Amino acid sequence: MFTGLFSRLLLVAALVAGVAQARDAAPASPSQLYGELFKRVQTERLLADSKTFAEAGAKAEPAEILRRYAAQKTRGDFSLKEFVAANFEIPAAATGDFRTAPREEIRAHVDRLWDTLSRKPQESQGADSQLPLVSRYVVPGGRFREMYYWDSYFTMVGLQVSGREDLVAGMVENFASLIDRYGHIPNGTRTYYLSRSQPPFFAAMVELQAEREGVQALIRRLPQLELEYAFWMDGAKDLAPGTAYRRVVRMPDGSVLNRYWDDLATPRDEAYAEDLATARNSGRPAPEVYRNLRAAAESGWDFSSRWLADDVTLASIRTTDFVPVDLNSLLYQLELTIARGCEAARRPDCQRDMQAHAKARRNAMSTFLFSGRLDAFTDFDWRNKRQSLRLTAAAVYPLFVGLADPPLAARVAGTIRASLLMKHGLATTLQDTGEQWDAPNGWAPLQWIAVAGLRRYGEEKLAAEIASRWVEENTRVYCRTGKLVEKYNVRDAGAGAGGEYPVQDGFGWTNGVLIKLLAIYPDLAREKYEFKGTECRPSLAYRARHQIVLPQRVVLEPVRGVGAEFAAQLGRFGRLRGVELLHQL
Repeated sequence: MFTGLFSRLLLVAALVAGVAQARDAAPASPSQLYGELFKRVQTERLLADSKTFAEAGAKAEPAEILRRYAAQKTRGDFSLKEFVAANFEIPAAATGDFRTAPREEIRAHVDRLWDTLSRKPQESQGADSQLPLVSRYVVPGGRFREMYYWDSYFTMVGLQVSGREDLVAGMVENFASLIDRYGHIPNGTRTYYLSRSQPPFFAAMVELQAEREGVQALIRRLPQLELEYAFWMDGAKDLAPGTAYRRVVRMPDGSVLNRYWDDLATPRDEAYAEDLATARNSGRPAPEVYRNLRAAAESGWDFSSRWLADDVTLASIRTTDFVPVDLNSLLYQLELTIARGCEAARRPDCQRDMQAHAKARRNAMSTFLFSGRLDAFTDFDWRNKRQSLRLTAAAVYPLFVGLADPPLAARVAGTIRASLLMKHGLATTLQDTGEQWDAPNGWAPLQWIAVAGLRRYGEEKLAAEIASRWVEENTRVYCRTGKLVEKYNVRDAGAGAGGEYPVQDGFGWTNGVLIKLLAIYPDLAREKYEFKGTECRPSLAYRARHQIVLPQRVVLEPVRGVGAEFAAQLGRFGRLRGVELLHQL
């Protein structure tokens, strides 16, 4: 079954090698360029955010800056702060001086923000960490001053609603160019992100264009789709059952699934001091901790109890031990998108091969990633050969890509309704660890994956309820503050919290998902959401039409056949901060 896959991967690998020979080597990251100087700036916490210096622009060639540093660092009057100010340009926040106008309506606000968040292609000359791009693009906002991989899909969903097909096309072109140059799409368009990718949404982006342009969009991007697939499947050929290499895992029955990874095992440039501290407190080999921190960054869920051995402590992180449900769902979509492209390009062997690989992945996911105890899809711990008992919003990805059989999809919907649906949207997990990809935070991409996935399986009422609650919270915060932020508290209301940095505003994927939901649900769109310093909310008439009757409290035993460990998770979530686990409108 895998012979065709490996033949195709060898062919694509040869193409990758050809591309590699035609381009310069991947540029060095700031930590590689500046060595001791970089480490001092980061460990002495010269700047409050480690990411800032990783993006500073050099005022001279790096070699000249290092010569100056070597000549000055031992002087008695040497000031590291003054040296950095003299030799580097410190970047400002992406949204700059943008201000929301009084009584500005939320859709006009988003349309105006697209121009504020868009950037012209910038040619990097090696003096900063920007990767060169070929077309205009949109950044998330705040401290995120570059184009990000998975963020961009959710931004594009909204750009289409705003009629900005020009920006969608430009961003797809940029991602295709990155694949051509580097063999994959990096986490973001910085040199220090090149050692990893992010959840592979390129196929979904191409499908967005195909909805408007037809199969020509698939044919045009087929070379890049195949190159990305080769990146994720590298090393699959020689794996024995129960082993892993880079991003591939051979399961006990011989099937192949994937995991998150990073090709480096060093502190991240953008979180250098934080990673050093985590490794120091772990009691584990530092490279092992760094690798797992980086792999979590590739997942986009940095950080979450989903990856923690003890459910709580970041130092216990072991991301690479898990076969994640979201990643494998997206690779299933990639396989089917390639198959569609090959059909359109009249390459029947490729079409058959990719359909077979998608079928094999679907069967393996049904075997290993669906938990009868949770009534949901979950991650699989391949080292310990057991399913994770952590219920997370990643459970809806198989619905988003159409992988789940209808009976399984109905069971997942029931679990979401009973356990993850909170007062203000879909919870990320049931654990409150202080990490940002945990309770009580909700995130725009997960709301969209859930809404789109549920609608695909006819779960219209639950999808509408998630959308209504999320839009209500987004608009309430906007009417009061004039801001759309990256994450929200879906349990207690307001902006989210936790993680390595303060809540950011802007914000690309929040904007995109919000206006897409307003386009899908006309009743919500009829409401008027203006920035006026006080809260606003959708009318009671809309909410009455989409009311879902939920249990007033979670019953710990039994819960749809769920075992004691999962019930305990629900109990811990319900007891947080003295708040009883109530689902109230």
